[in-house]
Amino acid sequence: MKIILVFILFIVLFVLYVRYLENKTLFYPAKLLSSTPNDIGVSYEDVFITTEDGCKLHGWFVPAEDSRSTLLFFHGNAGNISDRLGKIQLFHRMRLNVLIIDYRGFGQSNGKPTESGMYLDAKAAFDYLKNSKKDMLDSLIVYGASLGGVAAINLASREEITALIVDSSFSNAVDMAKRIYPFIPSFLVTIKLDNISKIKKISIPKLFIHSVDDMTIPYSLGQKLFEAAKDPKEMLTISGGHNDGHIHDEEKYNSAIEIFLDQHQLR
Repeated sequence: MKIILVFILFIVLFVLYVRYLENKTLFYPAKLLSSTPNDIGVSYEDVFITTEDGCKLHGWFVPAEDSRSTLLFFHGNAGNISDRLGKIQLFHRMRLNVLIIDYRGFGQSNGKPTESGMYLDAKAAFDYLKNSKKDMLDSLIVYGASLGGVAAINLASREEITALIVDSSFSNAVDMAKRIYPFIPSFLVTIKLDNISKIKKISIPKLFIHSVDDMTIPYSLGQKLFEAAKDPKEMLTISGGHNDGHIHDEEKYNSAIEIFLDQHQLR
């Protein structure tokens, strides 16, 4: 009987440990904004958006002169919007209006980050553009980097957008867990992050970007996601780390996005 009780206690503690790892691994928010677009010479508007469940989010809207499209930007699982100035500047130079938000619990956004909350945050950002920036929505590109790819794909599977760019993302949480925590049985993974089933529903033009050197999210998981997607789709393979591939392979990265925009007349 004692052995059985010890075994049950072990199972309970192990399950609690798995839940702790899930929450700890998924989000690394930072509250302090270290800089703003003004620091790179770009004008912007502070934006405050309220989600369906009453959470107040903060973001920036960065208008482009003679803009050709609007891009809704979902960042990765760490830091906040102030860590994405390089990409904001890149898209601004491409004459794209940019809306970037912090998920709940990040930066100046209220609340606590969760998977379901992230989907509500993405929907709120989309609704803000649809209701407040109608004159700038001839076309809408949704861009998601890393975990932001989950928010982008979920939104694109539910709402009408023009094009989707998925940068350094993955197939689903189970596949990621096998890489990070191979000792955890798949059936214990409760967070879904199910990109692969949702990407199959999306028929708009899609550009996937992934580095072969990515040590955070393996290239194989980006490739698996790409292969599950419907046409029209393109895969850009770059080099460099998970967070600096756009710098390491800058010319190739920028050129591929420009070509994608031109091919699909996103202007």
